[in-house]
Amino acid sequence: MNQDTTLDAVAGLLAEAQRILIITGAGISADSGLPTYRGIGGLYHERLTGEGLTIEQALSGEMMARRPDICWRYIAELESNCRGAGPNAAHRLIAALEQEKSALWVLTQNVDGLHRAAGSQKLIEIHGTVHHLCCTECPHERDVADFTGLDIPPACPVCGGLLRPDVVLFGEMLPEQGIQRLERVLAAGVDLVLSIGTTSVFPYIAGPVWWARQEGIPSVEINPGDSEVSGLVTHRLRLGAAEAMGKLWARLHPDAPAGH
Repeated sequence: MNQDTTLDAVAGLLAEAQRILIITGAGISADSGLPTYRGIGGLYHERLTGEGLTIEQALSGEMMARRPDICWRYIAELESNCRGAGPNAAHRLIAALEQEKSALWVLTQNVDGLHRAAGSQKLIEIHGTVHHLCCTECPHERDVADFTGLDIPPACPVCGGLLRPDVVLFGEMLPEQGIQRLERVLAAGVDLVLSIGTTSVFPYIAGPVWWARQEGIPSVEINPGDSEVSGLVTHRLRLGAAEAMGKLWARLHPDAPAGH
């Protein structure tokens, strides 16, 4: 099946589906100028930190507890690479598609907040967001646009304890609320699962695609490279997220002006 035929087929599935689960990873934010995480050319591809650590060691819950200065150094590096970025066409078109469907949910691994900035409301930020800080010692929490002006590591203005972003670090448990929400979405039933810009190495990210395959529900992967679910989906588009979503939107809305 050539690319245009596949695009037509996927557009047809999107047109018919009312309950959709879209799973996104770092690849969807690449068109906003953000580096991918571990992929080829990614921010930490085959690279150790200045301390000789893997990035998984540096960005772990254990390191936050033992050496918050090291953990925060690389959290701040990630945030600085995201700073100033805005949603791209893929984020915006997903948010627009949500307005047309009875239930379109986004399960994202990204902590950059771009889906929320684009207007997505049915959103499961399974790894949290760098834009929300919580004290590890008291109930204080606050939202920040970026880390400009923060001491690294930052101290709580209320009790002096350590502040940390509300993100899931390596070795930490996923938020129970997010997992339960995903389970409820799947239990209610979906008509289509889309995986966009993720290598799907985590079981909870690949899981919905496996579930769709077992249930006979169509699934789509939008990814220029291969992933853990490439052999499971019913349709593959080897395209970047913004290009693919733009082409699909044009098929769904042939009379709409280009560049929504």
